[in-house]
Amino acid sequence: MFERLEAIVRRFEALEAELADPSVLADPARYQKLAKEAAELEPTVAAYRAYRDLVARREETRALLEAADDDAWRELVKEELSAIEDALERAEAELRSLLVPKDPNDDKNVILEIRGAAGGEEAALFAADLFRMYSRYAEAKGWKVEVLDAHYTDLGGIKEIVCLIQGRGAYSRLKFESGAHRVQRVPVTESGGRIHTSTATVAVLPEVEDVDVEIHEKDLRIDTFASSGPGGQSVNTTMSAVRITHLPTGIVVSVQDERSQHRNKEKAMKILRARLYERMRAKQEAELAKTRKAAVGTGERSERIRTYNFPQNRVTDHRIGLTLHRLDAVLEGALDLIIEPLLLHERAAKLSAMEGA
Repeated sequence: MFERLEAIVRRFEALEAELADPSVLADPARYQKLAKEAAELEPTVAAYRAYRDLVARREETRALLEAADDDAWRELVKEELSAIEDALERAEAELRSLLVPKDPNDDKNVILEIRGAAGGEEAALFAADLFRMYSRYAEAKGWKVEVLDAHYTDLGGIKEIVCLIQGRGAYSRLKFESGAHRVQRVPVTESGGRIHTSTATVAVLPEVEDVDVEIHEKDLRIDTFASSGPGGQSVNTTMSAVRITHLPTGIVVSVQDERSQHRNKEKAMKILRARLYERMRAKQEAELAKTRKAAVGTGERSERIRTYNFPQNRVTDHRIGLTLHRLDAVLEGALDLIIEPLLLHERAAKLSAMEGA
């Protein structure tokens, strides 16, 4: 661990020297790249320097203890040494945490897809509840939510919705939400008061740029058609809706949210890039057993990750065995009640994998 930390300090000091170089200052793109790398390393460097200071203080205090010839003074020095040892233990734990590999997508925006699954109209209504929950959470974080495409039912449920969530660290916190979400409650369509079980699926994809995924024009088939509203009612007589098919993979994206065909195509390409990137990333992760072992879950749509039980005001995350009787708060956007434990679990798993390597 300490060899890695020394290497990080050397790299940080080299970056500081480069950032002071006039030739780098004259090149904004290069300066920004180096400054970003330095900013990412700085917390680890600061923590390691603080740790080294504590080590030096411990050695000085041990020397004082050996030289002490007064009982009262010896007790004071012992207390000081004990406090330093405790601080060193905490500092070392922090350093190990800082060395955990960071997901390169953590700072990216998110493409969030929610679909009603098993349960018909009730599943669609639950999908709408999930979208509201994520919207409230995003609002609390100061993130912006933009709907890219949506299909609603007559009762206000959501068959499918795709949105862009823009905000620093959005992916780092929402990446755990991919999978099947199950609800247990009495549906509004149930006259007998029986509890039903329905599901909705969620996919969280990092927003990617052109440079992240190469898409060739010859690999695309682009079709246009007239938009339709809830229940299939025509709301636009122009051919503004866009359907893009990526021929090599068979991925199909349709967007009709905007009246502008050009704008719909832009949104569809944004979704397509995210889906292609996610497919590529999933393939790479499948080949890395340690990465898969350290993950909280696979993120597959079929993987049941959470149950929302309305009669008992209970929400359970099945991946880490977390149960809270605060379903009402979670649905109002208090998702950190679940996300924070998931983050801790992931960090512990990665630390264990790193130390076992």
